[in-house]
Amino acid sequence: MAAVKNSNPKTGSADCIFCKIVEGGLSAYRVYEDGNVLAFLDIFPIHPGHTLIIPKKHYANIFDTPESDLQSIIAVAKKISLAVMRATKADAINIGMNNKPASGQVVMHTHLHVIPRFKDDGLKTWPQRPYGSDAEKAKTAETIKACL
Repeated sequence: MAAVKNSNPKTGSADCIFCKIVEGGLSAYRVYEDGNVLAFLDIFPIHPGHTLIIPKKHYANIFDTPESDLQSIIAVAKKISLAVMRATKADAINIGMNNKPASGQVVMHTHLHVIPRFKDDGLKTWPQRPYGSDAEKAKTAETIKACL
């Protein structure tokens, strides 16, 4: 899937497949919709029930999305998560968001993934490694705080 161009969030993007879904130009299996948010099944699911939640307005990622829209999509994620767990009989749910291509974001329209998980599904979370020292940990924390 090709990267899409950023655009004015008020008007959406003619190149954005999620904007086309919002506008009805592309079909999707919609599971929830309100005035600001749309949720639909991912076409390449990790497991059946894998759902995407998007703001109807076009924003490229978390950095462009106003807090009010982020609050709306996370509130919907809670509703969708409970429904997906019941519908799929999942043991758990992962909620994920990729921001920018290096993170794995393919469609440049803000979206959350609600992914049903099962006890023995074989999927792993991100690899982890400990900090090399307490000094490294302290320096990292201080650098983040300085950037706030």
